[in-house]
Amino acid sequence: MTPSPEETPPAADASKRRAAEAALALVRDVRFLGVGTGSTIRYFIEGLAGIQTHFEAAVASSEQTAALLRQAGIRVLDLNETGDVDLYVDGADAFDPHFRLIKGHGGALLREKILATASRKFVVVVDSRKRFDRLADSVAVPVEVLPFARSFTARQIVRLGGAPALREHYLTDNGNQILDILHLPLNDPPRMEIQLKSIPGVIESGIFAHRVPDIIFVAGGSSTVESLERPDF
Repeated sequence: MTPSPEETPPAADASKRRAAEAALALVRDVRFLGVGTGSTIRYFIEGLAGIQTHFEAAVASSEQTAALLRQAGIRVLDLNETGDVDLYVDGADAFDPHFRLIKGHGGALLREKILATASRKFVVVVDSRKRFDRLADSVAVPVEVLPFARSFTARQIVRLGGAPALREHYLTDNGNQILDILHLPLNDPPRMEIQLKSIPGVIESGIFAHRVPDIIFVAGGSSTVESLERPDF
């Protein structure tokens, strides 16, 4: 089932804009810039339109983002053309104190994880509602699966303790389907990320516990933005 659109109160909308604008300061002397997908990233793209001389081209994590970048007059390249990207900026659906994330409610988790892994610096922009003490207490985990193996992968996920629901009438940019997993045991997110990926038919999961962000910009109800740096950064 496709998640219903998230309601965004004006205060939360303003927080997203502040978080996105904070990340713009890092776009300096960047050759190739990775750009994520989601409501917060829309504000980031708006800001990029005014600083196009600070980077050569962008690599988009989704067709939707590619279209927005082109509308802003920004050159878009494929990852095969650029190699690694210098900086990748994206949002998240949830993060914990260890910088582990859940992503993919917008459906772009596979390309997002590839770009995060291919980036020299990975930056996440969020509002404070995405902060959780434990990922297990946060949101459903999206898993991109091969349509041919959807039922098989769902049964394997049930054996892991999760409750998968098909995101109906939805295909990813890669032509795959998404299962949104509730009640998935996440006491050990890195282990669960590996377990899900090891199921034949699973293309990728929305758990980001191995390649975590280097910096997280968190905007709350005040006018300030908190900059969190990974402890070993």
